[in-house]
Amino acid sequence: MIESYEFGRIVIKGKRYTADVIIYPDHVEDNWWREEGHSLSPVDLWAIVQTEPEVLVVGTGRSGLMRVLPETEEYLRKQGIRLIAERTTEAVRIYNQLYQSTKVVAALHLTC
Repeated sequence: MIESYEFGRIVIKGKRYTADVIIYPDHVEDNWWREEGHSLSPVDLWAIVQTEPEVLVVGTGRSGLMRVLPETEEYLRKQGIRLIAERTTEAVRIYNQLYQSTKVVAALHLTC
């Protein structure tokens, strides 16, 4: 469960992170980097896809600056993974609603 989020900072299960994160069902990957900073491409999601989530919740930043590329949306659709991409504040809320009942992964951009 995500306990709190504010610009540049998130608390997950009591641990504070200050860099972008991927939340898997069994662990958190911190310092998540994308190949092209503010664009989310299929190559950025390889490890996530290997875990076969039902849903991927993407936090696009506080103001929504990170873009999910159309080819990324198509890639996830072909993998049978439902994509929910929202500004990070809303993505956190959605993740917290889903994490107990759905195999969900969250990839969250914490700043812009």
